[in-house]
Amino acid sequence: MKQNSTLKKLYSTKVLKDNNIVAYNRDIDPHFVTGFSDGEATFSFTISKSNTTRGWTISPSFSIELHGKDIALLQKINSFFGVGNITIRKRDNQVVYSVKSLKELHNVIVPHFINYPLLTQKWVDFELFKMFIELMINKEHLTEEGLTKIVSIRASLGKGLSERLKTHFPDIIPLEKPVMKTTETLNNYWLAGFVSAEGCFECVIKKSKTTKTGSQVVVRFTINQHSRDTLLFNVIQKHLNCGVVWLDSKNPVVVFNVSDFSSVFNIVIPFFDKYIIKGAKSADFSDFRKIAFIMNDKVHLTSEGLNQIKEIKAKMNSKRNHYLDIQ
Repeated sequence: MKQNSTLKKLYSTKVLKDNNIVAYNRDIDPHFVTGFSDGEATFSFTISKSNTTRGWTISPSFSIELHGKDIALLQKINSFFGVGNITIRKRDNQVVYSVKSLKELHNVIVPHFINYPLLTQKWVDFELFKMFIELMINKEHLTEEGLTKIVSIRASLGKGLSERLKTHFPDIIPLEKPVMKTTETLNNYWLAGFVSAEGCFECVIKKSKTTKTGSQVVVRFTINQHSRDTLLFNVIQKHLNCGVVWLDSKNPVVVFNVSDFSSVFNIVIPFFDKYIIKGAKSADFSDFRKIAFIMNDKVHLTSEGLNQIKEIKAKMNSKRNHYLDIQ
């Protein structure tokens, strides 16, 4: 895709040849950014009453909201795009990366996700968001017809229109959502980004009557997502050539699970050794890896080895002590 002069300026840390992107001068791959966005990003816009724009103010936003422990990763994403800003909410220790400028959304964010498409059903939200951005760029939101189109798009996003908007636009028909075609192949960096957002590396210790220690150790890698992405999870299973995909019987959730030790040690760990997990989750993968190597050496079958695993497990995932010093 040809990049216009504004995009070339904003993407000044890319290597460009004949105005085409040929390489990135960054430590984060563009496919990783898309994969992480598939898990954590939000494409949205608000419509609120005002004294301008035919009585309405329309505000678009691309955002990623994480726990404060992941501020370093958000800073890398901020640097990658070269636009937007990061805010810190002291009350709940959350950090938010957001891009709200129409020009930056049109010239940077939208082109990125065209060049590196989202693979989850979030692609549908992006396509609607892209339509909305084009309407605003073309000033159509300043007309009655354009405003109606925008409200129709908003009615198709998320939970639809607020009660206030329904009152002001009672005859709005939600725009028909585009239908996504599931990919048949995956980029490894996309998967690393998606797992950095949605994956879980955990250790489970169960009681056992067949081991000398009285305990069985299981390492488990999982990814959870809304069940509408079941087809994509089948592609992930095929791509890694391991694990199982199953649907939660009580909730609209699909799960990809790898818990047999051979697959964890010989497939999952080597994959993420090469395609690096980023952010706070990288520490959980590191501990997960340590436990797997202890198990591979059969040390977990001794009391000393089991205690070593328990010490590592005690600091993983939600039990990890993260602290963000917000001045």
